Amino acid sequence: MDDGTVDRHGHSRTGEHSRTGERRWPAVLALAGSAVVALAVIVVTTQLVSAADPAGGSAPAAASTGEGRTRTYYIAADHVTWDYAPAGRDAASDQPWDETSGVFTVAGPDRIGTRYLKSLYRQYTDDTFTTLVPRPAAWEHLGFLGPVVHVEVGDTLDVVFRNNLDRPVSVHMHGLQYDKGSEGAPYQDGTTDEQRGDDAVPPGATYTYHYTVPDRAGPGPMDGSSIMWMYHSHTDEVGDVYSGLMGPVIVTRKGMARPDGSPADVDRELVSVFSVEDENQSSDAAANLASLAQPPDPDDGDFVESNLMHDVNGYVYGNGPLGGAPGEGTTVQVGQHVRWYLMSMGNEVDLHTPHWHGNTVVANGMRTDVVSLLPAQMLTADMTPDDPGVWLFHCHVADHLTAGMVTRYQVLP
Repeated sequence: MDDGTVDRHGHSRTGEHSRTGERRWPAVLALAGSAVVALAVIVVTTQLVSAADPAGGSAPAAASTGEGRTRTYYIAADHVTWDYAPAGRDAASDQPWDETSGVFTVAGPDRIGTRYLKSLYRQYTDDTFTTLVPRPAAWEHLGFLGPVVHVEVGDTLDVVFRNNLDRPVSVHMHGLQYDKGSEGAPYQDGTTDEQRGDDAVPPGATYTYHYTVPDRAGPGPMDGSSIMWMYHSHTDEVGDVYSGLMGPVIVTRKGMARPDGSPADVDRELVSVFSVEDENQSSDAAANLASLAQPPDPDDGDFVESNLMHDVNGYVYGNGPLGGAPGEGTTVQVGQHVRWYLMSMGNEVDLHTPHWHGNTVVANGMRTDVVSLLPAQMLTADMTPDDPGVWLFHCHVADHLTAGMVTRYQVLP
């Protein structure tokens, strides 16, 4: 994954491709016959209040202090069968699968199709992890991403994490401040074994991560009132992320947040992650391979190709929820202040150029309708829509577009 980008752990700073690569199938084939689909629950739990989140999410209980609030999240990582195309067709064109789209979507004896076992972060109501927090209509567009974590500069964040997966995983939070006991990344950092419980939480174990939100974690001088970071498992960063273990954390400038931590000057927040999801390298690849009636040849390039899902938030070919009213799916209204949080994740093929049809945005202080993303890069763009209609929102890399990296948004009068 050496694409020239650098992940600075603990610090922040201001200011026609080949679809093949390192694959897990040779090892997976040896395991496929005995693959066991184990239930996984990563739990970053969130104490919830009963009031609805004005931003469309579920607000955690937040104890106010002189320096900010303490927010506690309960999030679980579950094994979930995920469908990249629940409509069963190209929803953007309203057409059945054709020769091109069928490469990635049509199931067969030696083809998985669009339904994969994934490991996903999901939000629970308390530390019993028995009741899921229903995902509000405003956040249905998140797809397989983990829940949005909202914080304000000056806050403290606690993430209670239990791993019910069949493998060790972790939570690694970008941007926020943490000590070595909450980094969630295994490497030789001079700490003792007793200080590495955060790096790879064993199956069935619980671990609490602690974070603070200083000024340097929040919006910079040229940013708006909020920015997005991401969180993901870093135990096996490649396999865990491709299995689905990632989500957004949104930090609002001090004094500009609602009680739930969302930016008070924004009417609608939308999160979009563009990625070529390489299911060949997912940590759940063995279980997915075991579902096939006819074991494939691991050197079959066509099979490898079929497992590269060119998605936005886990949806291909416009299958993401559009919604019918403002605040549902990706539906907004003319004149609203809409903030888009964008991210790319993956390999050297994940150089994306998201493009909005119909309306423009301001990103990095410039007016545009196309932005550029490198792998693991995060970007914020503000839109005041003025053109009603249902509009395409897609990656403008030609190969990615034809392979399904397309979604839609709707602007109502």
